[in-house]
Formats: sequence, structure tokens, C-alpha cells
Amino acid sequence: MLEALHFEFMRNALLAGLLASIACGIVGTFVVVNRLAFLSGGIAHATYGGIGLAFFFRLPYTLSTLGFALLTSAVMAIVTLKARDRSDTIIGVLWALGMALGVILIDLTPGYNVDLMSFLFGSILTVSESDIFMMLVLCSVIAFIVVFFYNDLIAYSYDEQFARIRGVSVMFLHFLLLAMIAFSVVIIIRVVGLILVIALLTIAPYIAEGYAGSIRKMIVVSTLLNSFFTLIGLWLSYAFNLTCGATIIMVAGSCFLISLILEHLIPRHGSL
Repeated sequence: MLEALHFEFMRNALLAGLLASIACGIVGTFVVVNRLAFLSGGIAHATYGGIGLAFFFRLPYTLSTLGFALLTSAVMAIVTLKARDRSDTIIGVLWALGMALGVILIDLTPGYNVDLMSFLFGSILTVSESDIFMMLVLCSVIAFIVVFFYNDLIAYSYDEQFARIRGVSVMFLHFLLLAMIAFSVVIIIRVVGLILVIALLTIAPYIAEGYAGSIRKMIVVSTLLNSFFTLIGLWLSYAFNLTCGATIIMVAGSCFLISLILEHLIPRHGSL
């Protein structure tokens, strides 16, 4: 693996993976604690529409994808607040429509043959320095938001009713949390692709939840675990010529299965 770091694309891939690990460690913790995995999946897959828009209208890829992801997250936030009893169905429809829009727009893009697999399963080896800079900016935004609103987010995650009593704007935090998921999705797409986004957002936080005594510790452990998954996944993909994104998730999934086995040997603390 060390000799691979002589190549710029491998160094960029490593940096991209570590930045994605930070984003997933932070946001994934709140996704797991607040049981938002399905909603996160809806945002992630609907974001494919933004990819289609970027190619069809020749827009900046990251900004177009981020804008579409934020718009989708806002719509889903409204749906989950106003139509809770039908939110899963509506999210599923938006999920499908977003992906269908992206595929059709890419099909209609003149003179451009896009490799759909690179978006579905990641293209971490093609990450450029400008992509890394944008990922760094998005990670910084996520970290700033969590630090600034940390106490409110904790109250919201533990007990929504208690947060309301404290005067916390639950609706605002709900929108904010989904916006952070959108930021994370844009980062993760380049690493593991749309299909595997949920795995990177949830596996490490789930493992960390059982052994961390607080959300702060859970964030740290999740970030370290995601970094471990990324490093080992990149090494295995380089050594055995495998698809990077899928290999990273296979490492994460294997650790997840091991954690399930350990649950029978080492009691978990329970949900935070």
C-alpha cells in the first residue's frame, strides 16, 4: 500500500476516503440515533437527479448535486413533518423519481457516454484536488454546524418533546439535520457511490453506539471506524484489483457481522 501512495490518484483517494469518514462519523451518528436511515437513503438516491442535471445542462458537478440534494432534503423534511403517516411511501416515490430523472437526463445528454456504474458504486480513484477541496469545505461546514448546535442536537436526539419544552426549534433542527445528510451524501458519492451510501453512514455509528457512553464518543469512534474501513478497503482493492467502493463496504459489513457476534459476548450499552 505504501508504494501505491507514490501515485497522486491514490493519495487523492486516501484523502477523499478520510474526509468521507469524518462526515459519516459525525452525521451518521445522528442518523443512527434518530433512526433516519431510510430517509437518508431517500435523499441519497434522489440526488442522482442532480447528477443528471449537471451533465445535461453542463453545470458544475458538485454544486449541482449539492443543490439538488438540499432541495430534496427540504422536501423530505416537509413531508416527514406534515404527513408522518405516509412519509415512507412519499419518500420512496421521491427516491425513485430522482433516480429516474438522473438516468433519463444522462441518456439525453448529447455526445456524452456516462459510466453509470461509477456513480452507483463510486469513483474514488478519479477524485481530483478540486474535489478534495470541496469535500474539505463541506466537512468543515458539517463540523461547524454540529459544534455550534451541539446541545440542541443532543436534546433533539434524546427527546423531541423535551427539546420543545426547552425552547429548541425542533422543526429547524430537523431541516438542519437533513441538510447535513445532503452535504454528506455529496461527499460520499465519490467514495462509495449512491448504492452504498447508507452502509457508510450507518455501519460504523451502529457499532459505536453499543460501546460509546455518549454521542460525543460515538462520533469519535464512528469516525475512527470509518477511517479504518476506508484504509483497509483501499489496500485490498489495490492488492487484488477490486472495485474500491464495494471493497470498503465489504470490510465495513464484515466488521458489522463481527460486532453482532460480539454482542452475545459483550453486552451493549444500549441506544443513546
